[in-house]
Amino acid sequence: MQTLIKTDFRFPNQKSFYKGKVRDIYNIDDKLMLMIVTDRISAFDVVLPRGIPYKGQVLNQIAARSLDATADIVPNWKIDTPDPMVTAGIICRPFMVEMVIRGYLAGHAWREYKKGSRKLCGKTMPEGMKENEKFPEPLITPTTKAVTGHDEDIEKEEIIKRGMVSEKDYLKLEEFTKKLFERGHKLAQERGLILVDTKYEFGKADDKIYLIDEIHTPDSSRYFYADGYEYRLQNNQPQKQLSKEFVREWLTDKGFKGHEGQKIPEMNDNFVTQASERYIELYENITGEKFKKTNTENIEKRIEENCMSFLRLL
Repeated sequence: MQTLIKTDFRFPNQKSFYKGKVRDIYNIDDKLMLMIVTDRISAFDVVLPRGIPYKGQVLNQIAARSLDATADIVPNWKIDTPDPMVTAGIICRPFMVEMVIRGYLAGHAWREYKKGSRKLCGKTMPEGMKENEKFPEPLITPTTKAVTGHDEDIEKEEIIKRGMVSEKDYLKLEEFTKKLFERGHKLAQERGLILVDTKYEFGKADDKIYLIDEIHTPDSSRYFYADGYEYRLQNNQPQKQLSKEFVREWLTDKGFKGHEGQKIPEMNDNFVTQASERYIELYENITGEKFKKTNTENIEKRIEENCMSFLRLL
């Protein structure tokens, strides 16, 4: 199985190219963005050396469906999906914050809680909670959107003070974040899942706020299986979850946490295959549909032809 770990296209009227951890972004005439979701995988803000088959297709197709399912809440950047691994959309100026929202005490929030902290981004976490327990109300805990290095927790007041987002716009981002999470949680329930936490990114075009990037994917969200959740919680057992956490756990077990000087463990064929199967499982559970594998021969050629056909129609 071939994987797509890098691209180097030259599209008509292409103005610029940006390579993110997972996505390659092409600016077409400062009007349109082609976002190619590669098979690269990152953890602890480090891109791992091997691609995961079908990962890009899984992420792109979940995000496209989720954007369509929430378009009545807030406009989003998506125009079309010319290829299973590509989304074309409006170019927006991104806000340099990520709106993280947490419905349950898990992941980073739990790690801080276990250290004794009861505040996260200025929000109070109640005393006496267990790991993975539901918060009385979802907490919005923003992070900076780092160009390089690690994102950092930040409080609402600091965001506004630094001029990262105006107070008026920030209040809208909070409103959209709560409504999007509520919708995502409802859609997850219909699939027998719990949307535990997630992040949303927003930008502006023509002074209008848009939802951008991906939403409700296993790379940006954490899901638990609803079946057995209460039993596991009451018996202090780990939750069965759908997220990228299995990759972080695999790396941690091998002594890697993304710290300077640490060597990335070898990703053998067995792990890569298991990771691919896990992403496909994520897709089928989140969407409720069977995953249809696209032909992985000459992925780059297929993407280029599909994008060119799309651009010719504009």
